[in-house]
Amino acid sequence: MSIWFGEPSLEWANSRGDGTAIRALGIEMTELTDESLKGRMPVDERTRQPGGVLHGGASVALAETLASWGASFTVDPAANYCVGMEINANHTRPVSDGWVYGEAKPIARGRTTQVWEIRITDAAGRLVCVSRCTMAVLAKPSEY
Repeated sequence: MSIWFGEPSLEWANSRGDGTAIRALGIEMTELTDESLKGRMPVDERTRQPGGVLHGGASVALAETLASWGASFTVDPAANYCVGMEINANHTRPVSDGWVYGEAKPIARGRTTQVWEIRITDAAGRLVCVSRCTMAVLAKPSEY
């Protein structure tokens, strides 16, 4: 059974990245499974630190992007929206080029708070970063 509300569109979500950090870093969402959202990010001049490896902040940006869209896809967009409250990350392996791949899965989906785990791996499937992101589920303001 799918965790998603309705039929979320990755094409629509990816199109919303224009003019944002998401686009600047080359982040794209690639797949929805029944219980996770997947995406990827290049490891290049946009996402490397001066030492030549993936910047931890770029990994966190990928993680929060996936958690934010994942949470948003689980609620009724006419009634609610989701925002990040807290994020942490443990960086376990350096990557100097290619792509990293993220997969976000909810740990808890409450009425007002969601907690997501995001695992980021390299092309060989080795863990690069594990992150946990807490999302607030907020009511949309009245639009009368």
